[in-house]
Amino acid sequence: MKKYEDLRSARFFAADDFRSFGHRSRAMQMGLSHEDWEGKPVIAIINTWSEAQPCHMHFKDRVEWVKRGILQAGGMPMELPAHSLSEQFLKPTSMLYRNMAAMEVEEILRAHPVDGAVLMGGCDKSTPALVMAGISWGFPFLFLPAGPMLRGNYAGRVLGSGSDAFKYWDEMRAGTITQEEWKGIEGGIARSYGHCMTMGTASTMTAIAEGFGLTLPGASSIPAADANHQRMAAACGRRIVDMVWEDLTPDRILTRAATVNAATVAMATGCSTNAVIHLVAMARRAGIDWGLDDLDRIGHTVPVIANIRPSGSQYLMEDFFYAGGLPALMKELGDTLDLSALTVNGRTLGENIADAVNYNDDVIRPLSNPVYHEGSLAVLKGNLAPDGAVIKPAACDPRFHRHTGPAIVADSYPDLKKIVDDPHYPITPDHVLVLRNAGPQGGPGMPEWGMLPMPKALLNRGHRDMLRLSDARMSGTSFGACILHTAPEAYIGGPLALIRNGDMIAVDVPVRTLNVLLSDEDMAARRAAWTPPAPQYERGYGWMFSRHVQQANLGCDFDFLTSEFGAPVPEPDIY
Repeated sequence: MKKYEDLRSARFFAADDFRSFGHRSRAMQMGLSHEDWEGKPVIAIINTWSEAQPCHMHFKDRVEWVKRGILQAGGMPMELPAHSLSEQFLKPTSMLYRNMAAMEVEEILRAHPVDGAVLMGGCDKSTPALVMAGISWGFPFLFLPAGPMLRGNYAGRVLGSGSDAFKYWDEMRAGTITQEEWKGIEGGIARSYGHCMTMGTASTMTAIAEGFGLTLPGASSIPAADANHQRMAAACGRRIVDMVWEDLTPDRILTRAATVNAATVAMATGCSTNAVIHLVAMARRAGIDWGLDDLDRIGHTVPVIANIRPSGSQYLMEDFFYAGGLPALMKELGDTLDLSALTVNGRTLGENIADAVNYNDDVIRPLSNPVYHEGSLAVLKGNLAPDGAVIKPAACDPRFHRHTGPAIVADSYPDLKKIVDDPHYPITPDHVLVLRNAGPQGGPGMPEWGMLPMPKALLNRGHRDMLRLSDARMSGTSFGACILHTAPEAYIGGPLALIRNGDMIAVDVPVRTLNVLLSDEDMAARRAAWTPPAPQYERGYGWMFSRHVQQANLGCDFDFLTSEFGAPVPEPDIY
């Protein structure tokens, strides 16, 4: 157990010197007194609330519950705002700013007189950004998930955010629903605060945080509008104070076993394809050698057992919570998890889920009756993706798991729109629609363009899926036969840059291959003729991003922030 004089904050407040006099006097300027900090750990609350972040709109209230818990446990709360990473309103993509937010939060924590932290997030990129920051900071922290919103509703239909938006947009474009119906869906699909209630990226990432052991048990499944969420927030405040005294640092929790647990949980939930990039980035921050091959091995053996859209057919996160939530799912997974892994409440994963109950075995299926026989994701490799590409087989038409067809290539999103919006474009469901220059550097920031819109020419003939290939990402709420994250990306000369209209693309998901049917000699000749594009940025954050972002298979982190680049900044004795 730590003593008060060993705390970081004591170096700011406890010493009898002029520097600490300055810290104390300025704290008193804010109405605080010696009783607020003497003998107590100072706890940072990183709050990602903003008026551009609908998923976190309740954080103004929840931070007060966290403060209540910290005070109850004998700590001093210090709320510190950080980038909200709004998935809906940030352009060109929130992924461009994930690393910026991770840097910001790491430096906020490192620079302030705090001993531990509660990290409040939930919208897609906020969870990995906060966790990456906490790992690199290295002091006790836990993650408070925003929670999923309530299920959507229109005209008696249950709506799932994202998934049903894509579905009904295609019907709108095909002329099968009216403008009035479309407006009704618009007003009913997202009807409370909280993140997407499908198993999109947000729900995936908070489940991964819990699978890592970084949340309180069951925290990731609680709907944002449920009173249990307020109680969980207060419990986070109480627990982080104890974590500081116990010196329960992230390196004791973020182990390889915990990473396998997190990936196993992700696969079993029917996770977002974005899980690949963020899992790799978080593991590498923790110094764990983890990559696409590790994920694919788990994908071969762990079935999807969460019957939640878009991989599942019917249910949403609210149903998942009522069925027992993530503890019940992990109980079903049993010995596929390392139950000895330590979690933030100081207990092992096995202890945390020992009493979990599955109240609905259609929402959370037993291993003997999965939604899909393998994991949610598969990693493909071949001459089009030597460093890997990702597909979500459970969420696409099985006839595309093995497919060969001619390419139709778009070099940009505007070029793609010309193809997909032309009702007379000469395209068949056997074609492979390709978008390139949409990766980490080409996007820029690897936007969620990978669920390429179905061409009107096919929608009008009744088709709702086709094979689509890109170096982009797609929303975790997306579905369809979409191959994503093709690495290396086209913008830096990856093989995707070399293909032409009519080239035959061959995909075999069961054997994990993705190839263009060209000879090595043809590929080499095309590479010799390829001209690199002009840089997208000449200054600022974009300039830094373009020069230091890694490829999708390495997690899209900055090269200078990974653990192999160098040791974290040591704690200076200058406070």
